[in-house]
Amino acid sequence: MKLNLTKVVNGCRLGKIQNLGKTGDHTMDIPGCLLYTKTGSAPHLTHHTLHNIHGLPAMAQLMLSSLTEHQEVLAEYKKGVGNFIGMPEMLVYCSLHDPLRPCPAGYVTNKSASVWGGGGRVEMTVSKFMAIQQALQPDWFQCLSDGEASCEEGTSIKRARKSVDRSLLFLDNCLRLQEESEVLQRSTIIGVIEGGDVMEERLRSARETAKRPVGGFLLDGFRGNPTALDTRLQLLSSVTAVLPEDKPRLICGVSRPDEVLECIERGVDIFESFFPYLVTERGCALTFNFDYQPNPEETLLQQNGIQEEIKYEDQIKKIKTTSCNQKMTSFEINLKEKKYREDFSPLVRECSCYCCKNHTRAYIHHLLVTNELLAGVLLMTHNFEHYFGFFHSIREALKSDRLAQLKELILRQAS
Repeated sequence: MKLNLTKVVNGCRLGKIQNLGKTGDHTMDIPGCLLYTKTGSAPHLTHHTLHNIHGLPAMAQLMLSSLTEHQEVLAEYKKGVGNFIGMPEMLVYCSLHDPLRPCPAGYVTNKSASVWGGGGRVEMTVSKFMAIQQALQPDWFQCLSDGEASCEEGTSIKRARKSVDRSLLFLDNCLRLQEESEVLQRSTIIGVIEGGDVMEERLRSARETAKRPVGGFLLDGFRGNPTALDTRLQLLSSVTAVLPEDKPRLICGVSRPDEVLECIERGVDIFESFFPYLVTERGCALTFNFDYQPNPEETLLQQNGIQEEIKYEDQIKKIKTTSCNQKMTSFEINLKEKKYREDFSPLVRECSCYCCKNHTRAYIHHLLVTNELLAGVLLMTHNFEHYFGFFHSIREALKSDRLAQLKELILRQAS
């Protein structure tokens, strides 16, 4: 694996990760995102439907918490989880947890951590964790770590220090077992940066992890309350400043467009793509504009649409919440609302996705209010393609030194 940076501007990194995969013939653009999956399948989509989406990421994210119960089957299968789920053409990254399912605290010791799957809690010792990774044979995998000290909770110095010590101990043991396994030597360990909101411990975690032979770094615990955003961004800037330039930086729990841009400015390369799934689950469609070189006529149409949404939200005087306990954002429209019953325009004008080319807002509204499964399929198709297009726009903006214009455009739409 080789990271080739073509441009670095004010902390933003543009380039490609080359020689990826066990055969070394895959590449991945950065900044970029992973494909969010549920037990190896893109939510709501079949394999065929998924590959009709433009700009599909090179790497899929699978969660260890949803795969532990399949360890014996995968070990007997011997061809790796990528072949097992019918996605042999994609790279596979195995993370510990689903970003949308926060784990209960208090289940990490010096010898084990826990993941929470469909059957409940599964205790992970280092040996068990690496045995599962050997069965999965992912291209990248997140190392076992103590991720309970996050930026959100005001972690004590003692707890932050303990999280770093445990994570480094897990990493050393995992690297030792990887060295002993011929199968796992073809996989790349991603070291995890812990330390909560304690700057000293964050920096110690970054420096010590960088001394180990890891393939990249995962910045954990940076999801948090918006009121603590400045603290999180300051920590992020300090941590990325001490990481080596030649290895990729991933971040978990960050997926909103405005937060993505803030993190990119602080040197983060790869993000999760759970945000389009959240939007789909609440019956909404991503409609935010990321065209920083727009056609004037199209801009006027989009601005009029945005103003209509703002007026409507002012009238209802509330933001609806979903079963995921996530608030609706200004980057989306709620197609369950009655006003879309006779709206025969596409979800987003000029969008090239299957949904926008063939269906209207009124049709999606009808599918949602009648609880048709097709609603999730069409919305997921559009939301994924729109989100992946956003990352393409980020890379193009970096190439042309226009990221500031793109950020201004996104922040004007953020709530």
